[in-house]
Amino acid sequence: MAAVTVHQEMSSLVRGGICRPFRSLKCISVAIFTLCSIILVLLYKGNINWMSLKPKNKVSRTATAKPSAQPVSTCSFDSLSPEELLVFDSLKDVIFWPETPSLKSDSSLNDTSDPRRSSFTILPRSGGGSWRVGDQLQVSITIRDFHGRPKKSGGDVLLARLHNSTFHAGVAGHVVDHRNGSYSAFFSLLWEGRAQVEVVLVHPSEAVTVLQKLTEEQPDRIYFNSLFWSGSVSETTTCNVCLTGTQQKFCDYSDLRTGEPWFCYKPHKLDCDARISHARGGFRQNLKPTEEKLFQCDVNMKVSIPASGPENIDVLPNPKVQKINVPIYKHGNRMTFKTRPSGYYYKGAWQALDGTRVHQFNSRAISQCLEGKAVLFYGDSTVRQWYEYLTNSLPGLKEFDLQTSKQSGPLMALDYVNKILVTFRSHGPPIRFASSSVSQLQYVANELDRVIGGSNTVVVIGVWSHFSTFPVEVYVRRLLNIRKAVARLLNRAPGTTVVVRTANPKEMTLYESLTNSDWFSLQRDKILREIFRGTKVKLVDAWEMILAHHLPHKLHPDSDILKNMVDVLLSFACPLADIQL
Repeated sequence: MAAVTVHQEMSSLVRGGICRPFRSLKCISVAIFTLCSIILVLLYKGNINWMSLKPKNKVSRTATAKPSAQPVSTCSFDSLSPEELLVFDSLKDVIFWPETPSLKSDSSLNDTSDPRRSSFTILPRSGGGSWRVGDQLQVSITIRDFHGRPKKSGGDVLLARLHNSTFHAGVAGHVVDHRNGSYSAFFSLLWEGRAQVEVVLVHPSEAVTVLQKLTEEQPDRIYFNSLFWSGSVSETTTCNVCLTGTQQKFCDYSDLRTGEPWFCYKPHKLDCDARISHARGGFRQNLKPTEEKLFQCDVNMKVSIPASGPENIDVLPNPKVQKINVPIYKHGNRMTFKTRPSGYYYKGAWQALDGTRVHQFNSRAISQCLEGKAVLFYGDSTVRQWYEYLTNSLPGLKEFDLQTSKQSGPLMALDYVNKILVTFRSHGPPIRFASSSVSQLQYVANELDRVIGGSNTVVVIGVWSHFSTFPVEVYVRRLLNIRKAVARLLNRAPGTTVVVRTANPKEMTLYESLTNSDWFSLQRDKILREIFRGTKVKLVDAWEMILAHHLPHKLHPDSDILKNMVDVLLSFACPLADIQL
């Protein structure tokens, strides 16, 4: 206000003609001295937050791509900061994938991995004797092509689980690639009775070659649109993390605080500031016929591999076992340390192995757990599903119609009697939802900086699915920004509960494989775990919770799995003493 007063005083002096030419320097000097004094006083009192002086919404910049014989890319991974580059380099071992076969123009499907001609074999127990709870079961997997010949290279995408349908029990297996066409799967034996092995070929190694090529050559194959509108004139242009062009102008909407990049081609008639909405655009599928054959349901994509002998074992009790062994597997010049699974199902309920006691919550217990709490969901539709689960489970939790998109939000529900607040907001672009107002698209890191936090606040973050088609550098930058914001939140409000939902396997079609394959999700899941390693956030291991369950893999899991996920979330938020089950 003082700065405005000085400005008004200077204006009145000029309008009144008091400042003659020979006195102008003196007037200006007095005004500048007064303004600087006010700023110094405010700084001394600590009342200025320089971050808050930045615009809340990015002021768009217009730029012209440099003339070039080749398209110019404005991708974010062209401008990683030195810190981000160091982190990215440290993650290369985490997401390392064995070299996959190159595809020639005359490549034949018959030379690629065939799940039905492949097989797995249960190996005898180390030291002989009967299997007991606490042992590690090892399975040898041999991949063959459609001719029945053993493959000579690795890189196939395999998933494995151990289960018992009678006890509704299941646990995820750990697969090791020996890079010569053979693999090993390891399972922790956690219950008595029958245990049946299941191994699934998600993608042949040749399909991974195609997925890698798509990301390198077509990172913008999923594109987005924005509507620009001013008066009676409207235009729609393409937007993305990466834009290519030779002479075309583009608008730069990169976030000022986080540096997250976002660009749109500039409309021909309107300015960049006329952008009002964001929406998914479409998908460019540029596959050769031979490449497309690598993504066939019931042929070479998400198909079970048969056993060459028995596919199950019987497990006896072991009263001496106190913890699960952690073996070390060596292959090549790398060491892979097998950590125990995060949990397993028994009688349909998830049993965590990280020390968390997972409780089964009914509506009454949920209300008791969340009484006086705020639960804030940020991310994609996989955490919006949790928001919807709570609003459907609690009769007293009423949604407010904020006149916003039901996909991207923001959404809000309140139980006034129990003082429960639940909200959802999607993460910023890239987000493949229907049309949303630009003003509602906020980055999670910026939203977390607005959270007061405390012991009655639960923050839930789920960011992974919409980053599959982009180079992993884009995802690394997003998670690093979120990690920093989480650290700031926990520093100012250490009692806040912060929960991160991991990626998960899903149903597969050709389109889903090219845009959101389990291989893409697996790579990003590894990155997410590594970036949040050592922090005080808690993970809901959606990957293992879906893989270990008997229900089909889905992006949005069925109700039985969903309930177990929310039970884990609520168990993080509420110790047993606080609720009556």
